[in-house]
Amino acid sequence: RLPEDEEEEAEVGWQEKLFSQFEVDLYLNESACQTPLDRQYHEEIRKLEKAGGRKNSRIFTYTDHDRFTNLEELCQKVTDSDHEVPSYLVERMANVRRRRQDRRPVEASSLKSKIITWEPSEEFIKNNHVINTPVQTMYIMGDLGPYGKLGRKEYEHVLCTIKVDGNGVITVKPDFTGTKGPYWIELDGVKREVWEYTIENVSAKVKPEEEEREQRMFRDLYSRHRDYLNGLVGSEFEMPLPGTLRLFVNGEIVSAQGYEYDNLYVHFFLELPNQWSSPLVQQLSGVTQTCATKTVGWDKVAYFCYPFTLEMFYTQEDEGVSPYSLPEWPVLYFEVLSLDFWQRYRVEGYGSLVLPASPGVHELTISTWRPVELGTVAEMRRFFIGGSPELEDLTYIRIPSTFKGKRLSRFGFRTETTGSVTFRLNCLQQSRAFLENSALRQRMQSVLDRLGGFSQQSSVYNVLEAFQRARRRMQEARESLPQDLISTSASSM
Repeated sequence: RLPEDEEEEAEVGWQEKLFSQFEVDLYLNESACQTPLDRQYHEEIRKLEKAGGRKNSRIFTYTDHDRFTNLEELCQKVTDSDHEVPSYLVERMANVRRRRQDRRPVEASSLKSKIITWEPSEEFIKNNHVINTPVQTMYIMGDLGPYGKLGRKEYEHVLCTIKVDGNGVITVKPDFTGTKGPYWIELDGVKREVWEYTIENVSAKVKPEEEEREQRMFRDLYSRHRDYLNGLVGSEFEMPLPGTLRLFVNGEIVSAQGYEYDNLYVHFFLELPNQWSSPLVQQLSGVTQTCATKTVGWDKVAYFCYPFTLEMFYTQEDEGVSPYSLPEWPVLYFEVLSLDFWQRYRVEGYGSLVLPASPGVHELTISTWRPVELGTVAEMRRFFIGGSPELEDLTYIRIPSTFKGKRLSRFGFRTETTGSVTFRLNCLQQSRAFLENSALRQRMQSVLDRLGGFSQQSSVYNVLEAFQRARRRMQEARESLPQDLISTSASSM
């Protein structure tokens, strides 16, 4: 346990300056003061000396304007290696300070007209290269030197870092002690001393009337900001008609992997079921660029990163539609092809993807297959002259839209499993049914039931599959039992 004279407690306010012994010795000498801040500290230390000296001994602070704060932000390392070499980006960004940067407010007219700066200046690039949020910093330090030898820089340790950004977010690192117990610092000296310290929030609680006034001010600020955003957006935001759901899909064909030949490209198109429509200018098909593969692990992967956008409308038709029926969802059909040096193309695989019924980000990997012929002649033809059996109707990948029967037989249709294609889909749904209006919700309840039921359909299928697997395991276990045991249990029943 430490002696009483080694225990210290200090109450520190925001940006309150407590001088260390090293700073007292440094700034007391007027010839060492070079900047106006140094001369200000010189006057404050002289007043402290006349008043009987500083009250703190080991605990002191570095405020936002001190040299230590600038050097600490400038000399931060990415790793804990002693031989770390700064990269080119670190050297270029060393002069871009995230603290106290003057940012001019952007007017609404310039926000709309100057989206792209064609000839940026070097200062503009330096200030806009990173998200530049002004931050004020303060360090609470501890002088952990031996008794009677205070004021050495090697014994200074950071006890707590407090940062406040321009958005009003306060960051305290490490956090207030609470019930977790004190923090401790172990020195590297011969005695291996261990110092313990706690951090507590002793700020006075806000009075109820002040808290209410602050909340009222925030509400006024948010309302003005909402009016400002409404002024930027305008009144041209289009809402779908009642009984209509708008579906936006910002998709990306990420990659294709596991295929036999190189130089792949993907041809895709979207099929809209009944009650679905799209704008006349909307393209429902597309072709990616030809992409060479690279070896990743054991697979050859072609990274397309091909973006596409789809917009669809679902319109409710109450006539003759059961309120418990689920709407069909649009299906994305695609085929993967390869192109060689002699401009010979080969079908590498077919696949289909049902667009997700729930909004959000979805990343899906779809396995593909291709039709094959028996014998070696077909494979030799595919290898030497290109070409392969193809589907005349790509909807044959699933149930064709033109099929009206009860059973679809594919007996004798031979296929081979090939690679897979990865999609990343960002889905957005818009409908008046999502508004916070009880009467409108009751009028659109049937649409929501069907849309919500469709999103829950996969979970129902999972439950049924789990039940079928459990039933098969029970039958297998029953078949593995001795027959005399089964007959005995049956007779007892």
